[in-house]
Amino acid sequence: MKEIILIDAGTGNLRSVQKALESLGANVQRTDDPQKVRAAKKVVLPGVGAFGDFMTGLRARGLDDAVRDAAARGVPLLGICVGMQALFEVGEEMGEYKGLGLLPGKVVKFADSLSVKIPHTGWNQVEVQNDAGLFRGIRSGAYVYFNHSYYCRAWNSSDVIATTDYGDKFTCAVQRENIFGVQFHPEKSQRVGLQLLKNFLEAE
Repeated sequence: MKEIILIDAGTGNLRSVQKALESLGANVQRTDDPQKVRAAKKVVLPGVGAFGDFMTGLRARGLDDAVRDAAARGVPLLGICVGMQALFEVGEEMGEYKGLGLLPGKVVKFADSLSVKIPHTGWNQVEVQNDAGLFRGIRSGAYVYFNHSYYCRAWNSSDVIATTDYGDKFTCAVQRENIFGVQFHPEKSQRVGLQLLKNFLEAE
């Protein structure tokens, strides 16, 4: 059975993510203990709400350094929604906040000039960019579920494994070695989301 550490930064309901992982046979331990994160074999970092609140919650518990330590050790790490945004260097929501700095880039708001409704809520398509194991068995053009007003600008195009068009094309999934991130909610994306989580569980 795959053992997963699910990080609880105190900013949202993690039950749906936990249930989705458990439905795939994972043994999920939900924790805010930095030592358990450091000792993890696989880590999922889900986030909801605002970037600033999320990073403040991580830092208050000492989880920011623990996540960096686990990532440096080569532990597979999946950031979901604000958890993906936290992988980057800085976020502009609620003022400017430092992220975990695991990937170069920043988190910015959708432009007010776009002719689409913000926040971006509901189903949209993913266009898979690179031959990414995270999307094994998922076709380009598949629909996933989003709910966000900010998105990630990755400085390195080689980190981008999928994009979505919402008034403008933005990065919706990233990967660099053992670090993965998705802006959408796989736990709310039905069959496609479960396939993606299964691919992460099988990642070495």
